[in-house]
Amino acid sequence: MAFDPAEEIERFHAAINALDFSAIEGYFAEDATYVSNGVGSLSGRAEIMAAFRKYFDDYPDQTADNSLVENLTPLSGRAVWSLRATHSQTGKPLIREGEETITFDAEGRITRVEVTDYKDF
Repeated sequence: MAFDPAEEIERFHAAINALDFSAIEGYFAEDATYVSNGVGSLSGRAEIMAAFRKYFDDYPDQTADNSLVENLTPLSGRAVWSLRATHSQTGKPLIREGEETITFDAEGRITRVEVTDYKDF
């Protein structure tokens, strides 16, 4: 069966929504990069996972939905998403909409995530 980036992105997002950090970590290649205007540029699985854990400490109630997930190449795809969350300390709501391009290696591990928020947050 051929690798389907869109299906893999859906599974990756399901792991994030479930806060399954073990599964999330397993998706990233050791030398992956994650670029977002929210967190800047992260390099390596350990740095990415530290940022994920901090983010979900701050926003443990996040709910996210994809409005579109599509293949771009045999090893990359794009998701258009929206999310809502509440900051655990301040109670301030967070509403974000954006898209991300995810690139995989031949083993199906994520090598790069590029997040674009449609509005500053």
